[in-house]
Amino acid sequence: MPNIGKDDHPKLWSLIFVLIIALTFCCFVMGQGLNSGTSVFLAGQGYGASLAGVLALVFSIAAALARLFVGPVIDNGKCSLVIIAGIAILIAGTALSAVVQGIPLFTISRLLQGVGFGAATTAASTAAASVLPQERLGEGIGYHGLGQAIAMSIGPAFALYLVGTDPSTNLYVGLALVGFAGLVIALNARYESKWQTLPSSSAYRIKMETRLELDSKDGQAPSPTTVTTSETINSEKYPEGDQVSKRTLRDSFNIFEPRALPGAIPQMIMCPTFGFGVFFAGLYGTTLGYTHAGLFYTISAVSMIIIRMISKHFMDTVPAIKTMTGAVACGILCCLMLLAAPYGEPVFLASGIFYGLATGISLPLNQSVAVKNTPPERWGAANALFLLANDIGIGFASVIWGVINDSFGFQTSIVCVIVCLIASYASAWIVYPARDKRWRH
Repeated sequence: MPNIGKDDHPKLWSLIFVLIIALTFCCFVMGQGLNSGTSVFLAGQGYGASLAGVLALVFSIAAALARLFVGPVIDNGKCSLVIIAGIAILIAGTALSAVVQGIPLFTISRLLQGVGFGAATTAASTAAASVLPQERLGEGIGYHGLGQAIAMSIGPAFALYLVGTDPSTNLYVGLALVGFAGLVIALNARYESKWQTLPSSSAYRIKMETRLELDSKDGQAPSPTTVTTSETINSEKYPEGDQVSKRTLRDSFNIFEPRALPGAIPQMIMCPTFGFGVFFAGLYGTTLGYTHAGLFYTISAVSMIIIRMISKHFMDTVPAIKTMTGAVACGILCCLMLLAAPYGEPVFLASGIFYGLATGISLPLNQSVAVKNTPPERWGAANALFLLANDIGIGFASVIWGVINDSFGFQTSIVCVIVCLIASYASAWIVYPARDKRWRH
């Protein structure tokens, strides 16, 4: 059987893991750039903000549906294929916007962009979890999020620079080139054929070594597309053929993984906090008359990167509920500083530090809770559900924040964000697995 647990501190970094981080970075530069640059591009073409809002909703819905339906495909051993296909679709949707205009074609392009982005990023998250040593899974997921964190800082700025050039369609040309770079990286990050180089306790290597041992009796080579369940890994004999067939068929069509809910639910309730930050923090600073309001995002991105770089000191060693306590505390402190932001721009900008800490801690924490609570053969569906919860939490809450901002002002929205943070913390105490709710190990 696979050699598990002999190394108390297994190697985290590998070439495959670095390549997965790099392709994730390219995907999120495209996603962040398209989301921030499209509205400016449309305004330059004479369209109103309402069209940009509708197209953003098209993107979000397409990404959410893609996440659901690619989960089972990923779990059937097609993770690298989904990454490559997703990036290709994302490039196609981006390039389409560079050569054709008009509302129907803009809608089609945003639909393709959403499908490609949702598929590629879901598969990339699963790939990262599959190649990481289980003893350092939470820490590794935090490092994987570095690609997202850096893209959050670079993507919007890069897009706004491109859309300000002549012609403004350079926005889509430049982002498509980023996509091509990601595609080249993805073609070299197909870990299924290099599983022997992965850490000994990584889920994918365990799966393949188990299949190799089981199939050796029949003289067969292990297949990456063969479904190996947790029951198979822990068994010392072949399961009944009919049982394997029934489980394989069920998992192949099951797009919903309820065992990921303990991580997905607290994150979904917490995501309105991030939705307010992404869509309205900059606008809030601008309405206060601050000329450098955009620095909020740069500061938060730097803060997010730093906390993920040092996450090895707490992510897999400190109980999850205690780490979640720190994330929520940072979020509430950020909100209190935003409430005090009218007293000075430094206060507003400093709030970005705690926004970055809350985001940088909570997302990999809850994703690791969701993944660890799910058998490895269902990690594709688990990541799909978790990221879908993020989409729902950010997308729908942002619509609500827009209404509240217009009707009652930003301060009321910020108070509502604090309520969401408290509700998220309460839900973690309710839905976290028992091992994650122990205040002490």
